[in-house]
Amino acid sequence: MTTERTTPLPDIDALSRNASRLMEEFGRAAAVYMKPVAEGEGLPTAHEPPEEVNDVVRTLGTVAERWLVDPQKTVEAQARLSEAFISLWGSTWHRFQGEPAQPVAVPEARDTRFAHAEWSTNPLFDFIKQSYLITSRWAEGLVDEAEGIDEHTRHKAQFYLRQIVGALSPSNFVLTNPELIRHTLEENGANLVRGMKMLAEDIEAGKGQLRVRQTDPSAGFEVGVNVAVTPGEVVFRNDLMELIQYAPTTETVIKRPFLIVPPWINKFYILDLNPAKSLIAWMVSQGLTVFCISWVNPDARHADKDFESYMREGIEAAIDAIGVATGESEVAAAGYCVGGTLLAVTLAMQAATGNKRIKSATFLTTQVDFTHAGDLKVFADEEQIRLIEARMKKRGYLEGTGMATAFNMLRPNDLIWSYVVNNYVKGKTPMPFDLLYWNADATRMPAANHSFYLRNCYLENTLAQGRMMLGNVRLDLKKVTVPVFNLATREDHIAPALSVFEGSTKFGGPVDYVLAGSGHIAGVVNPPSKPKYGFWTGGPVSGTLDAWIAAATETKGSWWPYWFSWLERQAPARVPARVPGEAGLPSLGPAPGTYVRMKA
Repeated sequence: MTTERTTPLPDIDALSRNASRLMEEFGRAAAVYMKPVAEGEGLPTAHEPPEEVNDVVRTLGTVAERWLVDPQKTVEAQARLSEAFISLWGSTWHRFQGEPAQPVAVPEARDTRFAHAEWSTNPLFDFIKQSYLITSRWAEGLVDEAEGIDEHTRHKAQFYLRQIVGALSPSNFVLTNPELIRHTLEENGANLVRGMKMLAEDIEAGKGQLRVRQTDPSAGFEVGVNVAVTPGEVVFRNDLMELIQYAPTTETVIKRPFLIVPPWINKFYILDLNPAKSLIAWMVSQGLTVFCISWVNPDARHADKDFESYMREGIEAAIDAIGVATGESEVAAAGYCVGGTLLAVTLAMQAATGNKRIKSATFLTTQVDFTHAGDLKVFADEEQIRLIEARMKKRGYLEGTGMATAFNMLRPNDLIWSYVVNNYVKGKTPMPFDLLYWNADATRMPAANHSFYLRNCYLENTLAQGRMMLGNVRLDLKKVTVPVFNLATREDHIAPALSVFEGSTKFGGPVDYVLAGSGHIAGVVNPPSKPKYGFWTGGPVSGTLDAWIAAATETKGSWWPYWFSWLERQAPARVPARVPGEAGLPSLGPAPGTYVRMKA
C-alpha cells in the first residue's frame, strides 16, 4: 500500500479559540447580508424565491417529466447508475484490502479540482470523488438524452445542471476534501476564520450580495497609476463618453486616424493594462494616431440612452471630434466584443445613409450573428429578458455585478468555485492580477440600451437577418463593403469562434477571418514581445469552421503584426505625428480621463 503522510493532530486550545472567532465572523457576515433587508432594499421573502430559482426548477422539472412519461426508459437509466455504483463499490472494496483496482470514473485531464494526491491514494476520498463523477455524468446524460424537449430548454437545463454540479463538488467542502481537511488541521481552523472574515467583507462590498474577489484588493492597482497608463489626453466629452487621443511615439504617423470602440460592459483599459501588454501602446508605437472611447459608467440619468444613442453620441460623435482634431474626415475603426457589434451597426447605418466615414473595420471577438452565441443565450429568452427589464425599470440600469456573475457562470469551476475554496475555506487572499482587477471593475448598463441589445441580438437576431431598425432605418450588413478584419479566439465562451465565423458571411465586402489561440481576453491581449498563443489564417470564410481550421495556416506568435500589415496596406500614407490637444481640440485632462474612474 502507498505510504501516506500522517494527518496532523490539532492544538485543541487553538482550535477552540478559532471556533469562537469563527462564530463571531459568521455573525458579522450574517449581519451585512441582512443589512439591505433592514434598510428596505429587500431580498425576496422566504415564501417568494427569486425568479431565477423558479426558472431552474421549471427547466429541470421539464426534463424530469420527459423521463417519467416513459417508465421503461426511467428504469433503464436507474439501472445504469446502479451498475456504475456496484462497480465502484467492488473497486473500493479491493482498494481497502490493499489490492489494485481500476477506477470506474476518472476526472477529465483539465479538471484540477482533484489534483491533490489523496484524491487517488486514499480509498475513501477516491470513492467520494468517483461517486461525484458518476452521479454528475449520469445526470448530464439524462439532460442530453431527454426526448421531446426543445433545444433552448435543453440548453438551459445543461447550463443550470452545470452550475449545480459545480456547486456540489466534494472539492468545495472541508469534510469531503482531503486537502482542506489537512489544511484546516494544520492551521487549527485559523484558515476558516480568515475565510469567514473575507466572506463578510465581500458581502459588504456587494451590498448584501456575495461579490467573490478574484484578486487581492490591497495589491495597489490604480487606474492611471499602474493600469491604463499609456500617455494621452481627453480631447472630447459628452454624456456618454470621453474620447482619448494618445500621444505619438514616432516622428510620422499613418495619415488615417484610428478609433477604438471598446465594450461598455467593462472598461476600455483591458486594451491598456500595462506597458508590457497594452494593445493601445503597441498600436501607437507602430505609427497610428489612436483615439479610444471611454464610456461613462451609467446611472439613473442615462436610463433612456439606447443603442442609437450609443451610436450617435458615441461612434459618430467621436468621428466628428477626430475630424476637428486631425482634419481627417475618414477613420479606420476597431470594435471589441459588444463594442464591435455597435461598430457593425454603425457601418450598416453609414451604408444605408451614404455617410461612409469608416473605411475599414477590425472586429475583436465580436458577434453580429447570434445564432451560435453560446451559453449567454440561456439568459436571453422572453421570460428572462422581461425579468431583467423589470429590474432595470426600478433603477434605470442593470447593476454591473449582474453581467459579471453571468460571465463567471460560463466557467463556474474556474471563475467561481476555485476562488470560493481559496478565499473562504483556505483563507488565502487571491494573487494580485491586473486582468482580474479590471474584471472586477464593473460597469452598469442603461436600461434602454441593454434591453435593445438583448432583444435584437440574443433573442431575435435582427442584425444578422437584415431586420434591425434604428432611427427608422433598416440595417443590412450586406451593404457594408469596407474591408473587415474579423478576429475570433478558439476557446471563447462569450463570442464563440463558430459565431464569429458565421458572422463573417453577413458582410458584403472582403473579410479576413483570423482565429487566435486561447479565449476572449488572453487571445486578444497577446503582445509580440511575449506571445503565448499563435493564430490561424485561411482566406475567405466558406464551408464549416472545422474544415476552415483544417485547411488554415498556423502561425506562431502574436496576431498583432499580421493585423497591422493588413491595416497599413489599405492606407499607407504618412504625415508628421499629431500631438493631442495642440490642434482643433484642446485637452480636457490627461488620459485615462474621469469616466473610467467611476465605480459601479
